[in-house]
Amino acid sequence: MSIFKKFEDIQVWQKSRVLAKEVDHITKREAFRHDRRLKDQMLGSSGSVMDNIAEGHGRGGNKEFKQFLWIANGSLAELKSQLYRALDKELITESEFSDLYAKSDEIGKMMSGLINHLKNSGMRGTKYKDD
Repeated sequence: MSIFKKFEDIQVWQKSRVLAKEVDHITKREAFRHDRRLKDQMLGSSGSVMDNIAEGHGRGGNKEFKQFLWIANGSLAELKSQLYRALDKELITESEFSDLYAKSDEIGKMMSGLINHLKNSGMRGTKYKDD
């Protein structure tokens, strides 16, 4: 059995959604018009974080959920690197960088905590509830 009935109940998914919306908002600015590749990469990696959390949950097994949380964590690391690139290109301010990076760190810690919880819970997932 899973501790969450819907992926929308997962707090780390909720925070990842907020982060993706903030990245979307920032990349709509004129500064990103000349670097569409970085814009698309940032949108992709930030969206991938929340999408992989949802997909992992949707698989119905905690083993798969943990694997997709690790994938989401990789996408989060990718976004952090892209934030540095955006800062270095002066597409975002130091303040924006710090805010988005701190939010990314918080999400990463939450994912690690969820992975550890799933490892230690003894639950196998909703697709095994009849076993």
